[in-house]
Amino acid sequence: MKAWLEAGPDPGNGHQVHYAWPQADGFLPLMDRLSATLTLRFTGVRTCTACGKRVKKFYGQGLCYPCLMNAPEASPCILRPELCEAHLGRGRDVQWERDHHGQEHVVYLSFTGGVKVGVTRSAQVPVRWIDQGAVLAVPIARVPYRQLAGAIEVDLKQHFADRTDWRKMLLLSGPTSGEGALHAAWTRVAEVLDPALRDYLLPSGPLVHMHYPLPSVPPKLVSVQLEKLPEISGKLQGIKGQYLVWADGRVLNVRNHIGYHVEIGWS
Repeated sequence: MKAWLEAGPDPGNGHQVHYAWPQADGFLPLMDRLSATLTLRFTGVRTCTACGKRVKKFYGQGLCYPCLMNAPEASPCILRPELCEAHLGRGRDVQWERDHHGQEHVVYLSFTGGVKVGVTRSAQVPVRWIDQGAVLAVPIARVPYRQLAGAIEVDLKQHFADRTDWRKMLLLSGPTSGEGALHAAWTRVAEVLDPALRDYLLPSGPLVHMHYPLPSVPPKLVSVQLEKLPEISGKLQGIKGQYLVWADGRVLNVRNHIGYHVEIGWS
């Protein structure tokens, strides 16, 4: 899914998150499809997202085994940025590392049901926040390359979570409940961060508020996967983060199904 922010009549009240699905002739906006019946059917075909090879099984997220072991998209520093060596001119693919990890990164705090610390390329703001389903976010540090962002994150993980609880994220109704917690966390960062890393901290700035097309959340949520349930059909309740939410409480993480060939139907 493609996602982006759009300011409302009063940007101070936050930004509306919009979603669209890529198609052969462009993008299909999903905002006007809420409450329609959405059917997803897994065709049984899987292709590696790195090399395009058809496979019977994925390793990691949408990868064949050789690409898991050799492709830069599966480097250890994807999940552990502190291990990145792009700034040293090293990596599985030096040019790829230079283009993706040798670029400016930000360290941020977000609220997804709790305060979370994370890192992303500056060019990925705010898409990274949307992917996580954050209702609030604020950059706290800006650095020239990924490894340095990872070093700051590792230091702050002693005090803040670095994972998102998907149930808490989906059940969270709006951004106002997290404002106090995020402001308090931002204040604490300057107190607990290693002094050697504090020069990269940004001045305190405004929180980014995000509103998702999920007007209400079913009381009981059940995560489903196309491997186990090849066809899913029902009324689309809404979208948040990378999750499609059906009215009966079934939810599907779209990102976890990258590389799957799926037929989509609406009625």
